[in-house]
Amino acid sequence: MKENHENKHVPNEQIDAKEILEKYDKESNFRIKLGKWAWVVTFLGVSLTVFHLYTAFTSVLPSQQQGAIHLGTALGIIFLLFPAKKGLQKKQRTVPWYDVLLAFVAMYAGYHKIIFYDDLTLATINGYTTLDVIVSIIGILLLLEATRRTVGVPIVIVASIMILYTIFGNLIPTKVLSHAGFAVNDMSTNLWFRSSGVFGTPIQISAKFIFLFLFFGVILVHTKIGQFFNDLALSLTGRYTGGTAKTAVVASAMTGMVSGSSVGNTVSSGSFTIPMMKKSGFKPEFAAATEASASTGGQIMPPLMGAAAFIMMEYLSVDYSTIMLAAIIPAILYFTGIFIGTHFEAKKLKIHGLPKSELPSFRKLMMKNGFMLLPLIIIVGTILAGFTPQRAALMGVVSAFLISFIRRETRMNLRQIVEVFEQGARVALPVIAACATAGIIAGVVSITGLGTKFAAGIIALSGGILPFALFFTMIACIILGMGLPTTANYVVTATIAAPVLINEFGVAAIAAHMFVFYFGIVADITPPVCLAAYAGAGIARANPFKSGVTAVKLAIAAFIIPYIFIFNPILVLVDVTPLKLIFALTTSLIGMIAVSSAVIGFLVRNSRIWERLVLFVGGLLMIYPELVTTVIGVVMMGAIWFIQKQRIDDGGEMELRATV
Repeated sequence: MKENHENKHVPNEQIDAKEILEKYDKESNFRIKLGKWAWVVTFLGVSLTVFHLYTAFTSVLPSQQQGAIHLGTALGIIFLLFPAKKGLQKKQRTVPWYDVLLAFVAMYAGYHKIIFYDDLTLATINGYTTLDVIVSIIGILLLLEATRRTVGVPIVIVASIMILYTIFGNLIPTKVLSHAGFAVNDMSTNLWFRSSGVFGTPIQISAKFIFLFLFFGVILVHTKIGQFFNDLALSLTGRYTGGTAKTAVVASAMTGMVSGSSVGNTVSSGSFTIPMMKKSGFKPEFAAATEASASTGGQIMPPLMGAAAFIMMEYLSVDYSTIMLAAIIPAILYFTGIFIGTHFEAKKLKIHGLPKSELPSFRKLMMKNGFMLLPLIIIVGTILAGFTPQRAALMGVVSAFLISFIRRETRMNLRQIVEVFEQGARVALPVIAACATAGIIAGVVSITGLGTKFAAGIIALSGGILPFALFFTMIACIILGMGLPTTANYVVTATIAAPVLINEFGVAAIAAHMFVFYFGIVADITPPVCLAAYAGAGIARANPFKSGVTAVKLAIAAFIIPYIFIFNPILVLVDVTPLKLIFALTTSLIGMIAVSSAVIGFLVRNSRIWERLVLFVGGLLMIYPELVTTVIGVVMMGAIWFIQKQRIDDGGEMELRATV
């Protein structure tokens, strides 16, 4: 690709990606200067990565002990790396003494579970010692503080409310939510030492699978696979109508598979795609929204998906290949909606593709860099062959590491290997903190019976009507997602809401879990708190709120498809035959074209309001995989297509385009 193509924008629009990340991504607010403690952070980070590689090879530790080292070491690094207040990371010249103290106390709180492992195992019968109680209280408090520093305040507020609910549940006047209440020592030891709390399923999955996949992503980034994805997407789509926007969709889908971070993916890919979209004629808000919605979808894009997908595997007691395969059709529909939306917007604005001379050659790219796709192919093949995600991640890490030595510019010396190992631990810190804090919430649900109480509340509120129950669940997921990272949001909703849909309404288990997973993710682009859209707007110099609204329009599939696969789980491969699958996929794709056309306001020509309504309803009928509804939907879409083809002009009734 030609170098001048990427940065052809005026000087006052220079993008400071790091500044935007620090503003919208809590994970990027780490200390710049560590002083003499830099080597300690490096040692702990490298040790943590080596530990996970070793346990993946040998599988020698029980999950509780592995989780204790996983969390304890991570907490120590967090207090050394992340300041107590935003802005201090640039001002402090070294790690202050109080954070050093907190780091080592937090590490001991985690390692205490290993040092006294046998005694703590028997403590459920013999009782906990005073030291155990003190350690558990300190551990929970330091975990909450570490989570606040790396993830943000909202999840800490939710976890704190749950802790207070555990202690003071007996004071709640309503019988629907009240419970007997727990003493502080019982609450803390239950949450810190037992397998249903902090060291429950989320942190165990983080230690076994998620860390390795994040490390795999770090190595791939080192091989500059992101630039390869950008070039590959540009070569495939750049020549077509609105090619720059389509490039953003394809590139972000591929990059999102590796990164799993909505905001991080928006900034990394958007630094390349957003200026390119603006230059070709797209409005800043649309450019920001396209990148944000596509980047957010990376978490639902197989084969890797987001971290929550691995926890879903454990909750459902299925192979990861089952999760991966179930996610394929919904992900295809999601990205089809965004891709077609950019096409119709380009048609509306008469934005053409780029000249062939400005595009990289697909054949040359594959000849030069095609080998970079091998680690992804190995991971998919290993999973489909029936091996565990842990083994697949390990194979991916090894293959990516070996591939990095093929080219001189990505070949690593000893110092760079150390840096990559340290970075592997760094990127995992927010996920580890979020998983552990989500474990607090899940633990409270377990010991207080809140899940049953929530189920009763949902049934009462919805009147036992499934669509209403789904709507209330969706709202809860989106609200939680505005403050909680996707992984924590999924743990909460999968613990509380998904069982209601499964047990009380007979929804297929994988469909119920996918439902809450989807709506936890789209919170990143749903106003008023839509961090991915805000990050994209920062790069595009666009109105953040308008960017969020436009992102919702583009990602409309994410708000529709979950309802469809609840009522007809063919889309998540439940009770499916090859013929049914082909029919469902074909009609759903055509339906998404109609829905995207309705949202953008263009099919053959600019659509009038009533035409958009007909297209939207017809699209929904086609997405629902039944013969009668599909036929009606096709007729409705065909009628609008015919009417618009006959219309010579819009007769002054053309809808006004949104102003910049």
